[in-house]
Amino acid sequence: MIDLATWNLSIPEGSPPATIDTPKLVDGFKDQYFHSDTGTLFFWSPVTGSRTANAIYPRSELRETYSNGTLKNWTYPEADNLLYATLAVNQVPSTGKIVIGQIHAYNSTKPLVKVEYQYKTTTQSGNIVAKVRMRPDDTESRVIIVAENVPLNREFSYLIHLSPGGALGVSAAGYQWDTQLSSTWRDKPLYFKAGVYVQDNTGYTSEGGKVTFYKLDIDHNET
Repeated sequence: MIDLATWNLSIPEGSPPATIDTPKLVDGFKDQYFHSDTGTLFFWSPVTGSRTANAIYPRSELRETYSNGTLKNWTYPEADNLLYATLAVNQVPSTGKIVIGQIHAYNSTKPLVKVEYQYKTTTQSGNIVAKVRMRPDDTESRVIIVAENVPLNREFSYLIHLSPGGALGVSAAGYQWDTQLSSTWRDKPLYFKAGVYVQDNTGYTSEGGKVTFYKLDIDHNET
């Protein structure tokens, strides 16, 4: 079983969208957007779902917390910070794009890194793309194709690793990309997210992003 004791969940229903707190999640919460009763984590977000404040797209997505449900934020010099996942993408919206993992910045609309699955109908497979803001004030993200030709329903793993020295590594489907962040990120509170954040908001209610996670783990290894 995947441990849900360090997450809460945002689902694309209600106004504002509902947040399922950590104790309720651990207690076995399930609905049409999320369930964990099979030992895996199932996420579904239709393109017509409700959206969080300042977001233009809907999501069914976990957000890092403490076990009592309070939000967890961290600065990277405190520890060696890792988000590890094994998953399969089961459905994408018409744009072909869904975000499956993030390091987000607290009280900001702009994440540090997004790991995105980008499906192309021409190849019947997807690329795993990292979108990274090298500095907190960057308006544009650096876009890197980490891995290519990952089909729908094919199990693969990704790892987001941010070291105490600001070295960022993103690996996916057996490939790896590394960079050094600007030290201006040092004092910014950050947190991990994982799930399905569809990069589309138009279409039928049956259109959206569907993902199954087989493994999901966070580590903050203090140095």
